[in-house]
Amino acid sequence: MTKHDADQFTVKREPFYKEVGGEVALYEAAYARRMPVMLKGPTGAGKSRFVEYMAWKLGRPLITVASNEDMTASDLVGRFLLDKDGTKWQDGPLTTAARIGAICYLDEIVEARQDTTVVIHPLTDHRRQLPLDKKGELIEAHPDFQLVISYNPGYQSLMKDLKQSTKQRFAALDFDYPGAELEAEIVAAETGVDAKTAGKLVQIAHRSRNLKGHGLDEGISTRLLVYAGQMIAEGVNPNAACKMTLVTPLTDDPDMRETLQAAVETFFV
Repeated sequence: MTKHDADQFTVKREPFYKEVGGEVALYEAAYARRMPVMLKGPTGAGKSRFVEYMAWKLGRPLITVASNEDMTASDLVGRFLLDKDGTKWQDGPLTTAARIGAICYLDEIVEARQDTTVVIHPLTDHRRQLPLDKKGELIEAHPDFQLVISYNPGYQSLMKDLKQSTKQRFAALDFDYPGAELEAEIVAAETGVDAKTAGKLVQIAHRSRNLKGHGLDEGISTRLLVYAGQMIAEGVNPNAACKMTLVTPLTDDPDMRETLQAAVETFFV
């Protein structure tokens, strides 16, 4: 792997991120020891943005994998491919990260099958190795390599959870939506809307979050608030912007939509 290979995964610009509770220093300490890290929290609470920010801050390449139930070990590690010249090996994202010393971020890891996630085990203990069984190669992870995973505990079930043998290979950071004042600051900075509008959006979100478990699986995320703010900044009527970004995506239940729309109309007629 060349420097050019690593450069394509480098985070070029500083991502906007507001620290909530000392997580930056904690992550830096974990990275200093190349400790595997698990980020736990609801959707849209800033887990992916945090990893991107830390990769930028540490000057490390970042390779992100969106986990899904169809993902196989070969999708992570690599496979032989046929082309006009015959058969050749192509590294998967996990293998590439281990070779070049990148941070490999496996987003929503519980979406992947458990027999797939087992492939990360040798990289997350003292061995820091990745066996490529199909190729007959054993990769010693680059000294700068680190593995980060994330998942939403709110979606845990007996069918979709990490094995203890996986969980206990990671240090973990809890993420949640920031306090109202900080969340409004984030929305304003990310979208360009004024502080008053951002504050109203956050209050709508707080009302929705109180409905979690009472008709909603999840409340309105910070990510959706940013979408709403971006629409408003584009000149869209705030009520219509909120309906499109905060109400319609969240639920198909007519009564719950009516409840959410009422919350919107409390602040945006």
